[in-house]
Amino acid sequence: MERDLVEQRLWVTPEEYKQGLTLAQLAPGPLAAQLSIYLGYVHFGVLGAMLTGFAFVLPSFLMVVGLGALYLHFGGIAVIQSLFYGIGAAVIGIIARSAHKLSQRTLGKDPVAWGIFFVVATVTALLEQELVVLVLAGGFLMLLLRTRPWQKAGAAAWLPLGLTAPTLALGQLGSLGLFFAKAGAFVFGSGLAIVPFLYGGVVKEHHWLTERQFLDAVAVAMITPGPVVITVGFIGYLAAGFPGACVAALGTFLPCYLFTIIPARFIKKHGERPGVKAFVDGVTAAATGAIAGAVIVLGRRAITDIPTTLIALLSLLAVYRFKKLPEPVLITASALVGLALRL
Repeated sequence: MERDLVEQRLWVTPEEYKQGLTLAQLAPGPLAAQLSIYLGYVHFGVLGAMLTGFAFVLPSFLMVVGLGALYLHFGGIAVIQSLFYGIGAAVIGIIARSAHKLSQRTLGKDPVAWGIFFVVATVTALLEQELVVLVLAGGFLMLLLRTRPWQKAGAAAWLPLGLTAPTLALGQLGSLGLFFAKAGAFVFGSGLAIVPFLYGGVVKEHHWLTERQFLDAVAVAMITPGPVVITVGFIGYLAAGFPGACVAALGTFLPCYLFTIIPARFIKKHGERPGVKAFVDGVTAAATGAIAGAVIVLGRRAITDIPTTLIALLSLLAVYRFKKLPEPVLITASALVGLALRL
């Protein structure tokens, strides 16, 4: 976006881009989608935000729905199983690299942030699910330690509102919508941050997908262009068909849209407040820890023998060595290796 819209097309000023990036980092939801929505809002208001949001999500949504239909139809065939044998192992290497890169960029040398990271990573790996309460606790801990309200009165901060609602009598589509709305409302930063949250709810709590299907859903998000979080469309399709895909996507991206357009006019004034930045730093540290824990959880399922171990290690080495290597290329190569090994 920065290269095309700011540097080449000159549609967006550097100041507008920075303001949008700040808002996207502060608010929960997938960062890239929020940034695109903000840039549309800056020039064309609510209509611009709506159009850019749809344009950003719709192509990849249609792709994952199509792949979901093929997956359900051909999932039992040996060829498909062989492809995902290699893909699943490669995904572990990609997520591991993303967790490492994200920790380097966001945690720095802050001992509190690293402490939050290790606690959440350990709990996620042991319990095999992300606890939202720990993510929020990380934000509050950082907020208290940096603003020290017990030392000075009037320490300003924005406090998040918990999103809790009963699921009784909602049915599967209602439960899907509520769960994915929570995912869109609570997850900060990189699209991969949503992976451990989804795993805990989709596999462990609601049992909508098996562990193998969930790992395949992450792989599908990797091989399709667009935001990683679009895997919610694939998950929704496997759980409840096309209506489930639509409900899952709407539930995930609607909070993202609202969290962007509602505070957009105030971001320049309040975005640098110490309390806000402290809370977001704590949540980001916790979310990064959850991603690291998810690598361990998913790795136990995907890496089952020597070939998958080698695929995962080579994928990790490839993303470290060739930083501009497109992920779909790596995923495709791993799929072909899996096909060669299993057929």
